[in-house]
Amino acid sequence: MKRRNFIKNTAATSALLSLSGLSLSSFSTIKEKKITILHTNDVHSHIDPFPENHPRNPSMGGVARRANIIEQIRKEEDYVLLLDAGDIFQGTPYFNYYGGELEFKLMSMMKYDLATLGNHDFDNGIDGFFAQLPHANFDFVSANYDFKNTELNGIVKPYKTFIKNGIKIGVFGLGIELEGLVDKKLYKETKYNNPVEVATDITKTLKETEKCDLIICLSHLGYDYKNEKDKPSDLKLAAATQDIDLIIGGHTHTFLDKPVIKTNKVGKQVVINQVGAYGINLGRIDFYFSDETKYISKEKNIVII
Repeated sequence: MKRRNFIKNTAATSALLSLSGLSLSSFSTIKEKKITILHTNDVHSHIDPFPENHPRNPSMGGVARRANIIEQIRKEEDYVLLLDAGDIFQGTPYFNYYGGELEFKLMSMMKYDLATLGNHDFDNGIDGFFAQLPHANFDFVSANYDFKNTELNGIVKPYKTFIKNGIKIGVFGLGIELEGLVDKKLYKETKYNNPVEVATDITKTLKETEKCDLIICLSHLGYDYKNEKDKPSDLKLAAATQDIDLIIGGHTHTFLDKPVIKTNKVGKQVVINQVGAYGINLGRIDFYFSDETKYISKEKNIVII
């Protein structure tokens, strides 16, 4: 209950964060465009709510509640993008029995727009993941996994672009190093490439070639590793690159009660968000655009399911 109250109080604030130098008072005379980004991560096949007697998450989560919340937000907002940052699979008997079919069908019913792969999405092997793709009416992106010589070659793209309310949005994926986390026979010849180097190249393409107004990274790198200084993370990615506006994270099951703002290599601000695990929370970031700048509202960044 303490966490619920804390989030409620946080959501009640109406503070605005500028992502450029223009003062927010200027927006009273500028026509704005709004994009709502909804996101999940590390749902781990949690289809049902937690039981009432669960010690940490009693009666929380569940796909039905998430679907209702998403549907309500879509009724309220005209331009919504629904994303997932990986580890859709593994964690309940639903995955053991259906092998991911149910997860993909339910995500399709909720009209997810895009997802990236987490390490547990390889738990039935690339063959198992590939076999379930006909049940997914949404695409997967991963820029730093090279799937050459595997079934996913040419199917999982580095990035995808969307146009919402006249705003061009580029979304790319990054995955954690699989060696040591996943049995080699499950990911086969998948090659892991340095995520910071790949992100630098991909964001340049999205910015200069694709002419994207908003660039989002679906990251399954993990938020931070204080005891592993050389391990790539969302915080390191934000600091080492220059064109990412939003990093939607996963893997470390980090619950952020509000988005974290980091400064990138050229002094601009990057928004980082991650909403724990198991489908308990739905992330929400509202971006506002004018001809001069873009900024986010911190008013509604977490929805408890």
